[in-house]
Amino acid sequence: MTLSLRELSVSFRDPAGGALPALGPISFEVAEQQFVCVVGPTGCGKSTLIRVLAGLLPPSSGAALCDGEAIDRPMRQFAIMFQDANLMPWRTVLDNIALPLEIAGVSRPTRYEVVRALLPQLHLESFELAYPAALSGGMEQRVALGRVLVQQPKVVLLDEPFGALDALTRENLGRLLLRLRRRYVQTIVMVTHDINEAALLADRVIVMSRGPGRLVADVSVDLPRPRRHDMIYHQAFLKLTKRIRASIDDLSA
Repeated sequence: MTLSLRELSVSFRDPAGGALPALGPISFEVAEQQFVCVVGPTGCGKSTLIRVLAGLLPPSSGAALCDGEAIDRPMRQFAIMFQDANLMPWRTVLDNIALPLEIAGVSRPTRYEVVRALLPQLHLESFELAYPAALSGGMEQRVALGRVLVQQPKVVLLDEPFGALDALTRENLGRLLLRLRRRYVQTIVMVTHDINEAALLADRVIVMSRGPGRLVADVSVDLPRPRRHDMIYHQAFLKLTKRIRASIDDLSA
């Protein structure tokens, strides 16, 4: 599925009733099965952008399109993951991941079969009956990622999914996402504050300006796939991240 933003803008109402611009105008396209990371200063509208693409927030002007159709509601073939895992504390790992299938009316035996086949890929096969209170932050995010993957979406929207985690856990989840990317090839848009993470995971990195966010750089990532984490030490990777960082630093000049 191809995503397109065409002169998209979002404004909110301030307490006095005036318009408070939050995003745009911004235009770019995400090709089918492309992985795009979005970076930029805090408050530039990155999360607003994800919510518009998810059909959770209408644009004030312009349009967000999927295969030429306006995104004006949540779409069945889209899945979204936020920084907060939002797990249901009374449901086990198995039942938290199976929730989208349960909502879709899939029978219990079938949905459990599907989830149990997915658990080893998430390194959660020993925790299917555990409750969220017994999980680490990284494990909670793996459950949340499983809840996305079990839907077999064609478009995945990730809003800083690892932002609240410590550096080592974040690195491990980045490795996991690289492995899963090889198995599940989807159109992905991911918001992150981590330049190394963006360069390691993505095919392109979109750099946004201070709010209201506009596109200031569109950087192609030509690193070979499959990606390995030790690429972060290679000269080509360092050159790439330096270019992305310079685009962000220019916003403070």
